Amino acid sequence: MKFWCRSVKNKPLFDDKPCLQKNENNNVTSHSIPTTQLRKLLAKVALMACACMSTAAWADSLDALALFLKNTQSARAEFTQVVTSAPRQGQAAKVKKSTGTFAFLRPSRFRFDYQKPFAQTIVADSQTLWLYDVDLEQVTARTQSQALGSTPAALIATASSLAALEKDFVLQAQNDSDGLQWVVASPKNREGSLQSVRIGLKQDASSVSLAKLEIQDALGQNSVLSFDKFSVNPAGLNAAAFAFVPPKGVDVIRP
Repeated sequence: MKFWCRSVKNKPLFDDKPCLQKNENNNVTSHSIPTTQLRKLLAKVALMACACMSTAAWADSLDALALFLKNTQSARAEFTQVVTSAPRQGQAAKVKKSTGTFAFLRPSRFRFDYQKPFAQTIVADSQTLWLYDVDLEQVTARTQSQALGSTPAALIATASSLAALEKDFVLQAQNDSDGLQWVVASPKNREGSLQSVRIGLKQDASSVSLAKLEIQDALGQNSVLSFDKFSVNPAGLNAAAFAFVPPKGVDVIRP
């Protein structure tokens, strides 16, 4: 059976005008294109395509996180942190901004050196989590294994694979946005203050780097850490960079 459909300019792509066809007896008959059915079919195909693309994007974000955990043994970066408190009755939300540097060395070392507006240092040396407030001349020391648990630091400094991370977090992939691939991690232990962490990853031809952490706590406070100049496995970054000795004359509190 052969079909001849005339192509007419400025006509709709699908209409109910008849096409010509020859039957087995070589007689010419008319055949109408079922417009409604075609549109429904195309709509279904489009929805299926969108679903496939969405699924692929979700798979890619988890794959990116797995690649980051596997290949990034250490890193160094600059960061900007914006903390927005939950609005109270009659009061607007308060916003605080700080900047500094960040580094980690798997499986159990990291440090945040806040520089502006106030100097503060947070160091995990694999045994103790140190918090040094320069203005207060005070150091707080906690046992690291008890202090970290299901915290954002555990996401980036201790877990070496998705399987290890999933022991403490439920991972949910999200669609790409703002040029980043996103995964939401929710702690399985709901008794802590952490509600969720949204992880933004940037992937290029050679590596995956951490671009953002969006942290939501149980009290409604939102903290966004944006990383810049993220260096994966930088040369010379070793355990000595995470050693901390309390300065002389400061108070050391061990709760």
